[in-house]
Amino acid sequence: MISANLSAVFYLISGVLFILALRGLSSPETSRQGNLFGIVGMFIAILVTFLSIGNFSSGFAYVFIFLILGGAVGAFIAFKIPMTAMPELVAGFHSLVGLAAVFVAISAFINPVAFNLGSPGDIKLASLIEMSIGAAVGAITFSGSVIAFLKLQGIMSGAPITFKGQHILNAAILISIIVLTYFLCISQSSNLFWIIIGISFLIGFLLIIPIGGADMPVVISMLNSYSGWAAAGIGFTLENTALIITGALVGSSGAILSYIMCKGMNRSFFNVILGGFGATEQSIGNQNKEQRPVKSGNADDAAFLMKNASSVIIVPGYGMAVAQAQHALREMVDTLKKNDIKVSYAIHPVAGRMPGHMNVLLAEANVPYDEVFELEEINNDFANADVAFVIGANDVTNPVAKTDPQSPIYGMPVLDVEKCKSVLFVKRSLSPGYAGIDNDLFYKENTLMLFADAKKMTEDITKNL
Repeated sequence: MISANLSAVFYLISGVLFILALRGLSSPETSRQGNLFGIVGMFIAILVTFLSIGNFSSGFAYVFIFLILGGAVGAFIAFKIPMTAMPELVAGFHSLVGLAAVFVAISAFINPVAFNLGSPGDIKLASLIEMSIGAAVGAITFSGSVIAFLKLQGIMSGAPITFKGQHILNAAILISIIVLTYFLCISQSSNLFWIIIGISFLIGFLLIIPIGGADMPVVISMLNSYSGWAAAGIGFTLENTALIITGALVGSSGAILSYIMCKGMNRSFFNVILGGFGATEQSIGNQNKEQRPVKSGNADDAAFLMKNASSVIIVPGYGMAVAQAQHALREMVDTLKKNDIKVSYAIHPVAGRMPGHMNVLLAEANVPYDEVFELEEINNDFANADVAFVIGANDVTNPVAKTDPQSPIYGMPVLDVEKCKSVLFVKRSLSPGYAGIDNDLFYKENTLMLFADAKKMTEDITKNL
């Protein structure tokens, strides 16, 4: 057993490592180092927690066993999960963090003596508030993450689910959680505690179901923030420095990321939280919309345009992820470079299903970081480029975001792909994007649709270069 002072020092060290991990993860070039810092920090925190226990009982042996089992399952999933399913994985893991916070809060409420929080019916006021907040936020995180997972997995429609009086109901539930927490602090009634947890699960569902697919990256980062705040709340209850620091880091960084993404999409953060965008009426209207004629081509046509180009801009999207075409894309780009053709990549802040999704996929294919540019860095270059090669990016290239005030994505900055001399758009069909709306780029005079699997089409183009 180690002393409380020594435990505090090691927890502080782990907290510093978590800060360094977060800093490292801010850039693809330092992300591996950041992950290493995070692993070491978590290992120290877990080890110190076990060494701080004075008397080991059979219960702690079970904890250790479950720790090993959980770690093994997590490692197995991490090794087996395809990069295309990473958003679903993140949403799923967020739900587990929230559920863990709920379970810890329940344990502390039922047996406060074990946590040095007082006795049943006489729990310290501060601890009661902390565990209530941790349980409520954890429950919201769990149920909200489950809905996000179902939408990302395609089990639930990505279209917003709305009903009359939705915002009023959500506001009423949130206010009731605050009021019930107040009465819980007065009465310390177990019934009130369970009611708070129950309606928190409910509000989690209600907050996420009206958020459309186009907002999913914001939802992912927002739920990440929630999971951090839930952990921090429980950290205060347990008086665990490492948990407080980690939770605060995750909570604040997730909130900042959500804000940055909303700013990049020209959206109000609170509007996204309260209802998202992607009106169902718009989606229905597009389903009944008469299809306009498009120009379609094949790999030979695409290769001809690229061979005669001096500059090509690649625009990757979720279609590339689904087809796992990033490696084939890299090979095509290498061939273009051999022909002295300038190639760069344009990344939209919400391309894919989570923040940084495209960046991770390109990094996996060893695409040089200096060839990858964000929207604000490269958008002006489209007008001077010969060819734009759009591989599965739909909503983030849709010109209606600039022209149609009735569109659910109106006002969202998009990549100015239509300004290129020629646009090659790889897509399986003319189906709408995740936001549920038709893409006007398909019907532009300078657009050539390549209807095929993204990976196969890219490979065929490379053969003809």
